[in-house]
Amino acid sequence: MKLWTWSAVVMVSCATAPEQKPEVPQARPTAVVLADETHLSNLRQLTFDGENAEAYWRFDGAGLSLQARGVNDGCDRIQTITTGAQPVLQQVSSGNGATTCAHWFPNGTELLYASTHLGGATCPPKPDMKLGYVWALYDTYDIFKATVTPGAPLPLKDAQLTRLTDTKGYDAEGTVCGKDGSIIFTSVRDGDLELYRMDADGKNVKRLTSTPGYDGGAFFNKDCSRIVWRASRPKGKALEEYQSLLAQGLVRPSKLELFVANADGSDARQVTYLNAASFAPFWFPGRERILFSSNAGDPKGREFDIWAVNADGTDLERITFTKGFDGFPMFSPDGKTLAFSSNRMTAEGKNDTNLFLATWVDGPSKSAPGAAERALDDVTWLAATEREGRGIGSAGLQAAGEWIEARFKALGLVGAAPDGSFRHTFDVPTKVTRGAKTSLRVAGKPVVEADFTPLGFSAQGKVEGPLVLAGYGIEDAELGIDDFKGLDLKNKVVLVRRFAPEHPKLNTPQAQRKAGDLRKKVFLAKAKGAKAVLVIDAPVLVAQPDGKAEPVMEAPLPGLRMESLQDAGLPVIAVKRSVLAALMASLEKKQPVAVSLTVELLIEKSSTFNVVAKLSAGAPSGKPAIVGAHYDHLGLGGTYSLAPEKSEPHHGADDNASGVAALLEVAKELSATKATLPRDVVFVAFSGEESGVLGSSALVAGKPAWLDGAWAMLNMDMVGRLRMNELSVLGAESAPEWKAVVERACETSRLQCAASGDGYGPSDHISFYSAGLPVLHFFTGAHNDYHKPSDTPDKLNAIGIAKVSEVVSAIVSASKDVTLTYAKFPAPVRGDSRSFNASLGTVPNYGGGLPGVKGVLLDDVRAGGGAEKAGMRRGDVIVKLGKFDVGSVEDLMFVLMQAKPGETVTGVVVREGQRVELEVTFQEGKRR
Repeated sequence: MKLWTWSAVVMVSCATAPEQKPEVPQARPTAVVLADETHLSNLRQLTFDGENAEAYWRFDGAGLSLQARGVNDGCDRIQTITTGAQPVLQQVSSGNGATTCAHWFPNGTELLYASTHLGGATCPPKPDMKLGYVWALYDTYDIFKATVTPGAPLPLKDAQLTRLTDTKGYDAEGTVCGKDGSIIFTSVRDGDLELYRMDADGKNVKRLTSTPGYDGGAFFNKDCSRIVWRASRPKGKALEEYQSLLAQGLVRPSKLELFVANADGSDARQVTYLNAASFAPFWFPGRERILFSSNAGDPKGREFDIWAVNADGTDLERITFTKGFDGFPMFSPDGKTLAFSSNRMTAEGKNDTNLFLATWVDGPSKSAPGAAERALDDVTWLAATEREGRGIGSAGLQAAGEWIEARFKALGLVGAAPDGSFRHTFDVPTKVTRGAKTSLRVAGKPVVEADFTPLGFSAQGKVEGPLVLAGYGIEDAELGIDDFKGLDLKNKVVLVRRFAPEHPKLNTPQAQRKAGDLRKKVFLAKAKGAKAVLVIDAPVLVAQPDGKAEPVMEAPLPGLRMESLQDAGLPVIAVKRSVLAALMASLEKKQPVAVSLTVELLIEKSSTFNVVAKLSAGAPSGKPAIVGAHYDHLGLGGTYSLAPEKSEPHHGADDNASGVAALLEVAKELSATKATLPRDVVFVAFSGEESGVLGSSALVAGKPAWLDGAWAMLNMDMVGRLRMNELSVLGAESAPEWKAVVERACETSRLQCAASGDGYGPSDHISFYSAGLPVLHFFTGAHNDYHKPSDTPDKLNAIGIAKVSEVVSAIVSASKDVTLTYAKFPAPVRGDSRSFNASLGTVPNYGGGLPGVKGVLLDDVRAGGGAEKAGMRRGDVIVKLGKFDVGSVEDLMFVLMQAKPGETVTGVVVREGQRVELEVTFQEGKRR
């Protein structure tokens, strides 16, 4: 680490402090706490001349180490100091070479620091200030461990140190984990200034960072699960200058921001965006809050103060207010006392920096809430348990929609739904129950209601016919399984076993789920002529102690819940194993068993609504921008059912309360500048996205007046976990002009944006791209909490949400002269090819298709794709491909799994009520 001395704005290695005598002079001036420094009391000065800084507490709180340079010293020394009424200051390092960054080990007798003493007894040369303000990265710095035994003579001799690093180049800035003594430090061993972690004995070195720029001054939190550090992230010419200086053993530290990460370097997030020199971060004990030093707010960069900020970027608060330098704050292990360095008591004309202690006073922050705080509050409200996971048909989703509407109204926006109101209402199937006519008879005997259930994707109707056993219902050449081989299923009821068999290639849960996909089994049976499907558990046998084999316990019947907006095209019933136990021998001998069944399902629909509002600009161009985010989520138990099997809410903090929070912040930001906005803005909070972008699809189909000739659509979905300061901006190829616009906005907000991709994707922007608009989709990346109850607000990066809203606001505010050219993305295709053997280049509508037409409605076809070449177009409904009937999106996916690239079949579409036959050639799919 380094210390800034305020008078010359100079940072010395890690810090500075003088070699002093144990006796503290009397009659010193009383240290002063200013009125605004409400978190500090009982201020006490421990040193009184020279340069004293980076005082690090022992883990038992009994004293500190520090880096010091006396008035007659050429370079820094490592010292220790007690904190009693008469502080005792002792020099630990030999005085040979320079030293930096002393930190205690948990045992209280060993001290870590870096030294150049192996390079010679003299101080290394100072950098040439003709290059401006730079730090020297002496390549003779290495990290050592010193044992400070009570009563043993000090200072130590160089030979008494244990060397922990010996690579060529700078190794320094080490601090220690209080649990196991492991060390985090900065090194240039791989060509850049990066963070590394090693064991207490210097072994098992692991690199933690890898982004070009300076990473240093890192600290562990109390339980060593997290780290915080300072970093620069230069780009362009700044990166070239950084690398040029680094080659000379120098670094310019004028722009440093704080980052946090897990202790292994994962999930790294930028915390501050102060565009200043922010350094010396230290965790509050047991809290996700950080103290640090910064010259933020001073145009000349000379005034340094102590600040505090939460690890999610919220609640940025200035702690000290004295003129000059206050920095290197560090809490005592109990969190009650703050050690820091300051020249607040330095006489005019002197440059001393001294060590101070103060009692820490907890209390409310004096800082006014900003965009990050508002975003976190909004996400917290939307993701609260009271919102019930914001599932379709829930009171929580209704409340969320009403809340968003009220927020829009408070900003002065007006309703912009197709009917002029704030709400664009549509219906979504949300619940399915068994009708009274549902029945099952096997071998002439009725089956009691408790022993069978229709499945949610079952078609309705009455079927009679012989029952045929088809094993597990798997047909897979790669597995070498064909359970349908030799069976005549025409007009039969097919019996298949649930789940998947034991097989060497089915050794992962994912492979088991794929092979056991009931909907695919039904699709295959239907394609072979079956009229209905029954499903039972496989009679797996387990050896008993007496040598007999008994079947394992049967799994419960699947729950009847809404699984799809389109049924499978034939009735599907799950039955208990006991129903057919006496008949299995006959079925295995291919002897027919008579079955008759009736399926009646009662489909309930719930009304939901998009919230649509318009902001009128002062001098609009006539082409409004559309900004959107979906506010629905998975509800209780991860389904839209009003009677789910589980009651645990899926909070949906990132997906997509984060997008709604950003949407509201963009609306707030643009409302404040509406007089100079170059275009009107339509804001849409979509419902039904999780059911298949139903809300955006319905809104586009409703043809609101503002849609015709709109400028572009910007969508925010999962923007709550900005990591490494990197934002994905998808859809950037939907207009060639996007690149310059996005780059400018991201550079202004100091985000690293990865802009790429066409306008297709599994979120609401696809509906607008398919309708002919350029789009952008903002996304901060996937994570393990996706679609799980663990997607909660405490895991979000609030300042990241605020930065995303900045970028979106800047893009919407782009000059009215920016004309976007819609780009229809050509083949190679990706849309319907994801993880399938073949592709047609179609963009299916997931909203259930057209009323009265069973098939797959196309929202679009990709340029150059097989569907376009065959003559398919937006609005067609695919009903057949080759020998397969296509009644649903699931059917289309299964056809693509069976098809081979280059294969040509006859396809049938319904177009304006007429059946049209087309020759269709499948293309190569793209697995991902």
